[in-house]
Amino acid sequence: MKWTSTDLQKYVQAKEYVDTAIIPVQGFQLNQEKTMVKDATQREVLSIYTNEIEKELSGRVLLTPQYNYLKSNDLKDEVSRLNHWIEHIQEQPFTSVFLLTFDSQWKKCERDINGELLWFPSVQTTNINSEETVQMIRSQVEQISELIRSYW
Repeated sequence: MKWTSTDLQKYVQAKEYVDTAIIPVQGFQLNQEKTMVKDATQREVLSIYTNEIEKELSGRVLLTPQYNYLKSNDLKDEVSRLNHWIEHIQEQPFTSVFLLTFDSQWKKCERDINGELLWFPSVQTTNINSEETVQMIRSQVEQISELIRSYW
């Protein structure tokens, strides 16, 4: 289920079956013009990944709004902020919380995060709609979905 009014109405009715939350984690910075386009592309691709994973695991997961942070912030501070999000989410209760990101810096703080961090390399493409990119994303979505299932 996605963070939409229609899906959230369904969630309220069936929340005892929805035990997994997925949080997309995306950094950005406006003061680095050379990386703005790359950050925007990564946000688009992360959205595609998380939406496809939500479809694949439909009925069992809730896709939360994206967690955004400034890349210039200290990640230790962000871990604290992110853990507050996770604590709030777990009040529903969710037994599994997965965070998906392209930013490898999060791996350094992984032990301090109160959820399962899934990092994967960013997609290097100029056309996210190309057949090659779509097939690659689909293949990775299947693998990520299987990994999430292994935690159930």
